[in-house]
Amino acid sequence: MTLHLKILNVSLLPSILNEAFALFYSCRISVLVRLKSFFFSSFTLIHNILEIAGPLTSNDSKALWEYLNQRKNYSSSFLNLFETTSTLLVNEPLTIETPFFLLKRAKVIDPFHDSLLEVSIQKANGERKFITLIIFDSMDNVLPAKQKVNSPPMVINGKVVLVQKDPSIENVSMKFHILNKKLKDPQCVFWDFDLFDGVGGWSNQGCSVQSQNNETISCICNHTTSFSILMSSDDFKDSEMEDITFIGVGISIGSLVICLLTEALVWKKISTNTTAFLRHVFIVNIAVSLLIANIWFIIGASFTDPENKNPPACAAATFFIHFFYLAMFFWMLATGLLLLYRTVLVFEGGFSKTSMLVMGFILGYGAPLIIAVTTMAVTAPLNKYIRGNHVCWLNWDDSKALLAFLVPALLIVAINFVILLVVIFKMLRRRSEKNAGQAGEQHVLVVIARSLAVLTPFFGLTWSLGIGTIIAPTNREIHFAFALCNSLQGCFIWVFGTLLDKKVCISE
Repeated sequence: MTLHLKILNVSLLPSILNEAFALFYSCRISVLVRLKSFFFSSFTLIHNILEIAGPLTSNDSKALWEYLNQRKNYSSSFLNLFETTSTLLVNEPLTIETPFFLLKRAKVIDPFHDSLLEVSIQKANGERKFITLIIFDSMDNVLPAKQKVNSPPMVINGKVVLVQKDPSIENVSMKFHILNKKLKDPQCVFWDFDLFDGVGGWSNQGCSVQSQNNETISCICNHTTSFSILMSSDDFKDSEMEDITFIGVGISIGSLVICLLTEALVWKKISTNTTAFLRHVFIVNIAVSLLIANIWFIIGASFTDPENKNPPACAAATFFIHFFYLAMFFWMLATGLLLLYRTVLVFEGGFSKTSMLVMGFILGYGAPLIIAVTTMAVTAPLNKYIRGNHVCWLNWDDSKALLAFLVPALLIVAINFVILLVVIFKMLRRRSEKNAGQAGEQHVLVVIARSLAVLTPFFGLTWSLGIGTIIAPTNREIHFAFALCNSLQGCFIWVFGTLLDKKVCISE
């Protein structure tokens, strides 16, 4: 019997201890929650509540809170204790300080200062209103740093502060001192008790970053609850992934420059008829659009460093990146429509070369310009045009502005697929027909069809992976695959758009 008990104790001791401590902590929280209902502004009683609750937030309790939060919304219940208690205080000045908390209730006169926090609240109609602040020294041990499903790893990098104010006061400004200066991509957040089906989590709705430097982050929020700042802890994105991305963009730029030089060298010899001329005009504009987009991408990347942050310049870079990436896809659509027109409708006659060239430029640059300008006009006034982490690209979390690129791009990929199917069907039916006068035209159409057959699925794959980086931002494999495909876009345009044309090879 003794041997059996020893084996049982050794094998089950960790789970037994976890269950026992979890029960103890949950019971302790329940007692605190019930105790707050008897509170009527007694200084002694609230001081005792803070003294009892304090050790629950210590570093020694962190592992147990991680265990408790896997089972139920204990951390939300614990925080709600303080939020509810803060609303029960009478309108009298009050200051209580313990090793783990600082509670202060006072009239709004000057900004409140703490060693790691500054809170400023506007006076309402010139009147002095009471506010309540509870600054938690170690609440990061209690509240998990979870924000969204599949969100990147984040860390609570400032003190957690609870603010209760008079309803007539609109905005709360807070300046948090950064605890870990190695982290980046700050987000001003509050604890949303409704997230994750009532378990609770951090949300940035109604909060935004006003300014930042190496020491502090300034936030403004239009509501009151418990606030803090989250910052990224994913070093991979900052080093290896950025290197891979920039190397890939450099390869793409080099390939596009070679493509344009090749086109310039053989231009007079390959533009022998209308279709060939238009094809090379379109491929040149595809290459130019992607080249300029890549250059603006590099320019925009210089604004992601907090020390060099410039929101207007970042917004300008985002606009041009959006515009020229869209232009690349719309020139692809123009190429597909040219192929459809010359294959299905007519070989001779129809629109003149000038007319088709004008229509190509209207579609290639006019449509992207309308989409890019509209996107900026709708989202920029709401400060939802660029991403909140100062990445110079279209916002996703707040306004879904990125859809203004993804939807047209993937729709064009789908349209070109349909065009290819129709053209291949028509070409197979005409395979037995031999017309020497149309041999050159047929060759050009085959070259267009081949380039579209390769570039369309490749561009579709590339930007489908781009969507994957949004859905699963922590998946390194998807990020790497997207960076790789993105780097090969310029090379594919050069090889399949220009180099594999027999007339180009002969001319060279």
